[in-house]
Amino acid sequence: MKIPFKGIFFKRIDKYIIAKFLGHYFFSIALIISIAVVFDYNEHIDKFVANNAPWRAIIFDYYLNFIPYFSNLFSPLFVFIAVIFFTSKLAENSEIIAMFSTGTSLHRLLKPYMFSALLIAILTYGLGAYVIPKGNVVRLEFENTYKKKKKVESARNIQMEVEPNVIAYIERFESSNNTIYRFSLDSFDGNSMTSHFTARTMVYAGDAENPHRWKAKNWNLRTLTDTLEHITNGLQRDTIVAIEPYDLLITKNQQETLTSPELKRYIDKQRRRGIANIKEFELEYHKRIATSFAAFILTLIGLSLSARKVKGGMGLNLGIGIALSFAYIVFQTVSSTFAINGSTPPIIAVWIPNIVFLFIGIYLYWKAPK
Repeated sequence: MKIPFKGIFFKRIDKYIIAKFLGHYFFSIALIISIAVVFDYNEHIDKFVANNAPWRAIIFDYYLNFIPYFSNLFSPLFVFIAVIFFTSKLAENSEIIAMFSTGTSLHRLLKPYMFSALLIAILTYGLGAYVIPKGNVVRLEFENTYKKKKKVESARNIQMEVEPNVIAYIERFESSNNTIYRFSLDSFDGNSMTSHFTARTMVYAGDAENPHRWKAKNWNLRTLTDTLEHITNGLQRDTIVAIEPYDLLITKNQQETLTSPELKRYIDKQRRRGIANIKEFELEYHKRIATSFAAFILTLIGLSLSARKVKGGMGLNLGIGIALSFAYIVFQTVSSTFAINGSTPPIIAVWIPNIVFLFIGIYLYWKAPK
């Protein structure tokens, strides 16, 4: 019985290929991540013991979030290995030759591969954009507490536009007590200043209903008009400033703890405020999409490489596949570095590897046996 899916009729051979593809994909994840966990534990066991990390935290806070994070990070590698491995096995057993002998073309054979890649791309994006960032909050907190013992807790000399024509200046911010030291807020009308507010300290007092509430201490407000200047001051007052603590302190890998909608809102807000150091956030946002799309490209390359029966057998195809997948990951890392340290736009940096490998895939597919 044929099962329709948007114009594609899944036959027994399609179901067979999809099951093989997904089975080998998840098996390669389980195998390689198991090895990675063993190596990571052996490398950091001394730090866990020295910092008195509880077993519950090691297992549930760290490794249960470590596994999906790295599985998703190296998903292109697992896709490539899965395609190369089981397709080479099909070719070695002359199953692909048998398929071709029945009139099945390589183009027709590509359909179940691409359907499997679509499922993996959706899974990869869904996990990377919505699920894994929540787990990264717990994982990074564990790392900062029991592994690295390094956590950025202060920032200095911050200037930002918190609202149109409203500029904030902050000498120092401490995240341990959510306090700003030596704060000033200038409002402008065109080129003319309309008010100048200063406070020795600003303590965050926001909540879910009002996230922009601060307590100003030792404050002074100068209100300026064309002819008059009015000055008021006091020891303490509640004030509303469109700033939240996480706007002031960008910690290492903070972009990995935000879901894609949160990343988009954060990037837009910081760009409006004139904050320049948001390239890592832009890279993370675009990389989640590009990495998901890579499943299609690497599937095309893997099928084109391994559909031919060669003398070297599965080992040769697998070696070529792993080399190409690592080349893709290295290329992606290098292009991201150029975006952070250079002038390459983040969206171009993350898509360059996909574009280059897409042309490689098209060429290999054209040269593959028909």
